[in-house]
Amino acid sequence: MGRPRTPLLDRERIGATALELIDEQGEFSVPQVARRLGVQTGSVYHHVDGRAGVIELVRERVSASIDTATLDLRPWDRALTAWARSYRAAFAAHPHTIPLLMTSPVRAPKVLAQYEHAVRLLLEVGFPVAQVMTVITALENLVLGSALDLAAPETMWELPQDSPETTKLAEALAATPPRRADAAFELALEAFVAHCRSHVGPPSGPSTDSSPSVPSGAGAPTSSPSGAGAPTSSPSGAPSSPSGV
Repeated sequence: MGRPRTPLLDRERIGATALELIDEQGEFSVPQVARRLGVQTGSVYHHVDGRAGVIELVRERVSASIDTATLDLRPWDRALTAWARSYRAAFAAHPHTIPLLMTSPVRAPKVLAQYEHAVRLLLEVGFPVAQVMTVITALENLVLGSALDLAAPETMWELPQDSPETTKLAEALAATPPRRADAAFELALEAFVAHCRSHVGPPSGPSTDSSPSVPSGAGAPTSSPSGAGAPTSSPSGAPSSPSGV
């Protein structure tokens, strides 16, 4: 019998299957991936370097949805803002990957290349090299915390009826307009960029994109209140990295 035209197993299918499992149940195991693909567990290990290798395939797959061309926009603050929105949308689509990726060192070449791009942008506009990773970490904390917020239940505050102890909270919740998570993200992103400007001065030079700002959470699920906090982390690839992009 001739060999099949399409390989039964490859890195693309392994990564896609692992991501499916994470989306469904919040985790995965290599034997689970193998069973879903209809192969032996050992066959998976012929294509990846253990569980860590599968995690990097998942990281690459989620990060592929981030529009890296945004980092080429000018002025620099427009680039950083557009990248943050695209980054948030990519992870909001797969929120269960965030806890998994934030505890695994970043090794995927394509993801590291995206970090390199971001670092070069910040250095180009005058950020001291010793502050660059702090800036990226802070942005990732903001982005990933908001991505989790988007994935939270619609109602995160359940108040007892007619409770005199939470009257002001009830009033604030009733007055909150739709898309609270989007508004919160935009508020925090604006404050973050303003802080960055105070360190390097206002952006200069012509914009490479005259279109209006991208709406918050573009391409992401409809927002919902959560109160979810942003993970504290470092994007350097150490276990404390929030996502490794």
